[in-house]
Order: sequence, then C-alpha cells, then structure tokens
Amino acid sequence: MVHSKRHGEILRLLQEEGTVTIASLADRLGVSLETVRRDVKPLTGDGSVLKMHGAIGLPSLVGEAPFERRMRDNADAKRLIARMVAATIRDGESIMLDTGTTTSFLARELLGHRRLTVVTNSSDIARTLATVNGNKVYMAGGELRSDSGAAFGASAIEFVSRFSVSHAVISIGAVDAVAGIMDYDLDEAEFARMVLSRGQRSLVITDHSKFGRQGLVQVCGFDGFSELATDHPPPRDIAAALAESGARLSIAGGEAGF
Repeated sequence: MVHSKRHGEILRLLQEEGTVTIASLADRLGVSLETVRRDVKPLTGDGSVLKMHGAIGLPSLVGEAPFERRMRDNADAKRLIARMVAATIRDGESIMLDTGTTTSFLARELLGHRRLTVVTNSSDIARTLATVNGNKVYMAGGELRSDSGAAFGASAIEFVSRFSVSHAVISIGAVDAVAGIMDYDLDEAEFARMVLSRGQRSLVITDHSKFGRQGLVQVCGFDGFSELATDHPPPRDIAAALAESGARLSIAGGEAGF
C-alpha cells in the first residue's frame, strides 16, 4: 500500500471509529509501528488528525467513538458475555454497574430478572431496568456526559460509595499484562475503581479486543477484582497475571477458573 493510499485508509478508519491506536493501525495496515508514525506525522502536522497517548483521532471525534457506535462494535461477543454473567445473578440481588457498552448489554440480559436493586451512573442502564419487574434503581448524580448519558465527578463517586452490593460490575477499555485494568478517561477510571470496591463479588467484563491494549489511566491491578468475564481466552501473559492474582477467569461458552 503506497503512502497516499495509507493516508486515505487511516482517515477512513478514523471516520468509522473516532480514535484508533497506533498499534492497531500498524496491524490493520500490515506495516511497522515506525511506518505508521511516519504516515501520521504529516496528518497531525496539517491538523487533519490529533495525536493522543498512543493513539490518533479526528479533531471532531476525539475520545472513544460515540456510545451508539460502540454498542455495535463486537456486539455478538458482548451479548454472549452479558448472557453468561446474567445467569450468575439471582432474583432479588443487588448489582452495581458502571457505564459501558458491555454493561449496557448486561442490563438488557437482566430484563428477565425480578426485584433487583441496581446502582449505576448510566442513564441507559437506569432506563433499561427501572420500573420493570419490581426493580429498584438508584442513579448517581453529577456531570452528565452528552455521549454516553452517564454521570461522573466527585458527587457520583460519593453517591455509590454509600452502597454495598452483591455484584459490582465494570466494563473497561484496555487490559495490559503489566498495568492491569485500564481506561482512557480519568473520571471513568476513578468511578470504576470505586464500583469494584463496593461488591462482595467484583467483576470486570470485557470482550477479547481489549486484551493487550494499554489505556491512559489505570483502574486497578489484577489483584483489584475477583473475576474477569470475557469471550475468548486471554493472551498467555494476561492469563498468567490473572492466575498469579487469584482472580477467576470466566469465558462465555466455557469456564476456566483459577
């Protein structure tokens, strides 16, 4: 692929996804990291593209891709994970969910449950589970994001800190073998960290595409949660880190417990 064609392909991927990591671009374009960095340099130089930590984005779409678009990404895998996790939650139990596409899929899979107590900062999750089947839903207040419709900030964290629940569940943006569970937004990472601390069971749910990524902010190490649920076995280094921490690994379609 010649230089100008790669520029076009890079811009096309950014239009579709909002942001793309340098490592992902190298993999998709079949070139080295150094080649991608050289290709990106003139695009960032003329303002067509913004450079971020290990990634690039369009000026109008900086950050993660819009929520509805992300709901379509790996939707089958997220639904499979959500269905597996929903089967481990019983009627009448309490659950805390942070905002995220995989947790939103979990909320939809919980529509058959009854008398749940739900604590969340996600208006999507709150709308899905409120006023049905005798559920109680408590939604954190704070600054509401226009993309995800979720509340963040000190008041949201303080609100959820008052609850202790049976299941604390977060979805995340990256799983790194050294840093552990990571995200791309400081407020989201801080909120997710608090959620994990409030559950008898602390569960991270993510599809396999997040393995090997490095986010901007650490949520916690592998010792900061009790279980990780996903759709494919993780790479060897991540599996080893999970095993060493004592965290359980659950794979949709089959389970592996450490």
